[in-house]
Amino acid sequence: MLFKRFGKEPSGERLKRIKEAENTRDAKFQNIEPTVLQTEDASIAKILNQMLKRPKSVRPSEKIPHIKANLQYFTSTEPAVIWFGHSSYLLNFNGYKILVDPVFSGFASPFKIFGKSFSGTDLYKAEDFPDIDLLILTHDHYDHLDYKFLKQLKPKISKIITSLGVGAHLEHWGINAKIITELNWHQSVEIHKGLKVSALPARHFSGRGFKRDTSLWSSFALEWEDYKIYIGSDSGYSSEFKKIGKQFKKFDLVFLECGQYGKYWPQIHMLPEETVQAAKDLNAEILFPVHWGKFVLSVHPWNEPIKRLMAEAEMQQQKVVSPKIGETYILGQQFSQKYWWNFEEK
Repeated sequence: MLFKRFGKEPSGERLKRIKEAENTRDAKFQNIEPTVLQTEDASIAKILNQMLKRPKSVRPSEKIPHIKANLQYFTSTEPAVIWFGHSSYLLNFNGYKILVDPVFSGFASPFKIFGKSFSGTDLYKAEDFPDIDLLILTHDHYDHLDYKFLKQLKPKISKIITSLGVGAHLEHWGINAKIITELNWHQSVEIHKGLKVSALPARHFSGRGFKRDTSLWSSFALEWEDYKIYIGSDSGYSSEFKKIGKQFKKFDLVFLECGQYGKYWPQIHMLPEETVQAAKDLNAEILFPVHWGKFVLSVHPWNEPIKRLMAEAEMQQQKVVSPKIGETYILGQQFSQKYWWNFEEK
């Protein structure tokens, strides 16, 4: 099981498709803009030293405030979402259920001793979930693609949309190839009546082992009846956000990463202020910040990202919703925003 969770590299027809893609070089995917994973002054020693000297505030001092929702009865006649911390969330619209990047094994790494989740964030097991009409997987990093949980959830999944190359992992884990649709950037599929899903660029990287970039990382646009929803992947700030905003005119709701940034890797994760700007570029009505509140993957205090984002959003007059873990948000309905992440300051 330990080695299986590393996944499998693409081969055969999948590898052929990757090699023929315009956004690959030597069978490895490339970002549109020149992107480095680390700055020139970074080194393993510097990063390790920074990690070892992280303040205690990288983890909350007590259990994260949360609500344990009954997911079996979660439904809505308008698009609704329940966030589970980090980048995992469940969407429901007229009974059609979409699950994004579910990670529920208690850690965000190949090994249990690293990247442990915060107390109060792992509330759900596979048996708590209803049948999933569509699973969306943005890329193959451990904090987005959870081998153990997917194995448990597999019987409940009807269809999967993911980035090109990720299907190699899924098939290696026993998931039926017939339910998997892999998209390259700017490819679309009508996956359900009234639901069109388009894969779009992000500025990041991929890899579960020593090899990097053999599978793609993508954001996704959902054109869901009269609504447009943006599923943001991990991404550094990019001019692509404006291009996507121009292409789709506006989004009713956007999910964008907010957290796990660091001075040594500024091009693959956004600062909170950049997240707000990306929402403005996308012409977002509502910004829903994710990629925070569950794991320690950087050196900043656990609630610093949301504090900085809310301050910037107020300055730029960008609407934001940030519910507690397990709390339901229904698009278009009045939402009473509580600053629940300030519980340590009471």
